[in-house]
Amino acid sequence: MRTFLQSTLGRVALGAVIVVIAAILPLLNISIPGVLPGPTYTPGTLTVLAYAMLIAALALSYHLIFGVAGLLSFGHAMFFAAGAYGLGIILKLLAPTGMPESLVFIVSIVLTLLIALVLGNLVGALALRVTGISFAMVTLAVAQAMNVLIRRNVGDLTGGEEGVRLDVSVVPDMLVGVVNTRNLYWLALGILVIVYLACVWVERSRLGHVVAASRENELRVTVLGLRPYFVRLFLFATAGVLAAVAGMGFMLLQSAATPRISASDFTLTLLVIVVLGGVGYRWGAIVGGIIYTLLDQRLSALASSAWIQDLPAVLRIPLSEPLFILGMLFVLVVMFAPGGIVGLTQRVTRRRERTQRAEEPAVLQDMEA
Repeated sequence: MRTFLQSTLGRVALGAVIVVIAAILPLLNISIPGVLPGPTYTPGTLTVLAYAMLIAALALSYHLIFGVAGLLSFGHAMFFAAGAYGLGIILKLLAPTGMPESLVFIVSIVLTLLIALVLGNLVGALALRVTGISFAMVTLAVAQAMNVLIRRNVGDLTGGEEGVRLDVSVVPDMLVGVVNTRNLYWLALGILVIVYLACVWVERSRLGHVVAASRENELRVTVLGLRPYFVRLFLFATAGVLAAVAGMGFMLLQSAATPRISASDFTLTLLVIVVLGGVGYRWGAIVGGIIYTLLDQRLSALASSAWIQDLPAVLRIPLSEPLFILGMLFVLVVMFAPGGIVGLTQRVTRRRERTQRAEEPAVLQDMEA
């Protein structure tokens, strides 16, 4: 019991230290050449880091569906898009009403969350009637339909291919403009912490245990008198709302949203992120999201660098494509670290603990002698 409490307190302390360090980064002058575009206090670097944290929060919400419930969804990006587009559209509709700006902003956030909740329950109620690849195909079909509606600019609301822009006239001044990038960074960090705590609560609750048990043996859970369908529906809707929260943060950070964030390949990116970090690990989703985003941002600069262009064509052509490098990284992780980055560190830690336990009897014998 003492060991469990010590490990739990240690993890909480470590998490708190990481959050504090992340919170003071905008106040520091730290440069990591090749990783960050500039010092940590500059708006460009803070924007990249904030975007990476929002993607990590989105990957955490996908972790609930894929890592906890064991459901392969190809449509999770639609909830992210619902958060971004929902906030942008509702702000645009409520801005001319004459309501106080702060009230318009709060009401828009609440209505966007309600839309995400309703969408999550509707899609979940339909998709969870089937399992396996059928579930994946249903989520893919719904996501593709939503992407088509966004691109067709239905009701002249989504802006078509150009997307929707944020009406900054009803957004608090502290969240608008390059000079307030630091505040947007802290907002992204807050969203990541909230999503993480929500995932911890869900996984450790009775509902989370039922979902995990259903993933392993649904028949046994049903025999015990429980109904896996409804707990999975709750989990699916919760993941959708958390993804919408990340989407709202994205809209505030970028001040615009385009149809790309509603495409199915964006969900495939989330799948790559979760596998890269480690399926089943909350920290895996965070680590995978941040590493993938930084690589995606920096590999574009690397691909256009002079030393890449001077290589022979057989090397220059593939290395000039960031997606090729990311794809090869994904293949290497799957082949040599099937548990992902966090899973690899867990295996190293367990191996070290086993070695220490094996050495303890020998040490005790030497002491007795």
